[in-house]
Amino acid sequence: MTSAARKSAISDYKERKASAGIYAISCLATGQVWVGRAPDTGAIANRVWFMLRQNASTHRSLQEAWNQQGAEAFTLEIVEVLDPDLTPYARQDALKTRLGHWAGMLGATAI
Repeated sequence: MTSAARKSAISDYKERKASAGIYAISCLATGQVWVGRAPDTGAIANRVWFMLRQNASTHRSLQEAWNQQGAEAFTLEIVEVLDPDLTPYARQDALKTRLGHWAGMLGATAI
């Protein structure tokens, strides 16, 4: 990669708009579901899988299920993406509200 191409790629990455939203992690073997909120839904899967593989998740029930069932038993899906034009305060408030909604709707544990 040339220097100019690298600078362009970095600039494009910095200028992209992160899409905040709600995600759901499901254990296919047990039927357990966890829901969480993310300021950037495009990066959440990598973060969640990395933490679980490192046995470093702060969510005990999720980590225990992962350790017992293995990576193949889990899926992650984005269940809702928020309006990107929300102000930072409104985005945080909406994430909290929508997390509660999805936890109730899916019978899931909020993480």
